[in-house]
Amino acid sequence: MRHDAIVVGGSFAGLSAATYIARGRRSVVVVDAGIPHNRFAAHSHGFLAQDGSDPGQILATAREQLAAYGEASLVGATAIDARPVEDGFAVTLDNGLALETSKLVLAFGVADILPDVPGVAERWGRTVLHCPYCHGYEISRQRLGVLYGSPRSAQQAMLIAEWGPTTLFLDGQASPDADTMEELVRRNVFLEPARVIALVGEDHGLVDIAFEGGRQERMGALFIGAPNRLNSDLAERLGCAIDDGPLGPVIRTDADRMTSVPGVYAAGDIARAPHSVTWAASDGVTAGIAVHRSLAFG
Repeated sequence: MRHDAIVVGGSFAGLSAATYIARGRRSVVVVDAGIPHNRFAAHSHGFLAQDGSDPGQILATAREQLAAYGEASLVGATAIDARPVEDGFAVTLDNGLALETSKLVLAFGVADILPDVPGVAERWGRTVLHCPYCHGYEISRQRLGVLYGSPRSAQQAMLIAEWGPTTLFLDGQASPDADTMEELVRRNVFLEPARVIALVGEDHGLVDIAFEGGRQERMGALFIGAPNRLNSDLAERLGCAIDDGPLGPVIRTDADRMTSVPGVYAAGDIARAPHSVTWAASDGVTAGIAVHRSLAFG
């Protein structure tokens, strides 16, 4: 069976796109592998009227509401291949199912590449964080840290200082240049040069940082500017242009969220930086409306 649209990815961007396509009375299938980017977070903040809500529950409600449209269906699977065919695209799933569509929306998300420091992964999304706008208010006025990962980390520490007294953990790296040091001092950011060897302690709600030599220091939260990678190679397979973003690859799109390949759209974290659920949902709406208008006007 041929569909008007296939959406690869069923998180905030993908479900938003599919909802608007379905509301335009066009057939749409959402293919979802079930690995939303924010699955490690217990609460979603800053999302209008949903502040503090469980992001998993938000998505469950969105799936239920989408399924109420007769034009929409959801498939729990991973899209492993996509290629152009006459007047559209063919998408192959890991369950053996083959689908065809006129338009394709990529919203499969990204995965964070965490530093190889013991204890980081267990605390990711709880007390090891990436976005102060998403999580900063809840841990404000505590002692906060930024783990050095790149020259951008100094800028991140300057920003985090808006939420509380901040330490930049250089993790054995060289000190920033003189101008950056001056700005860090002006913003009351402390520097810790020692190498970080682990985050320790049984309570993952606390961040005890262990240094080479045995010393430990407690923080209310630790921020990391983790790079990321695309969750799928479908954009590359289709020939979509991909740019180098500040934290990883970003699929190039126009104002309608169409990629460099006509008929293929991209929305959410894979097509922008920085990330948030609000931006993801907004991009999904833009892509969904653009898909419908393209179908309507040919």
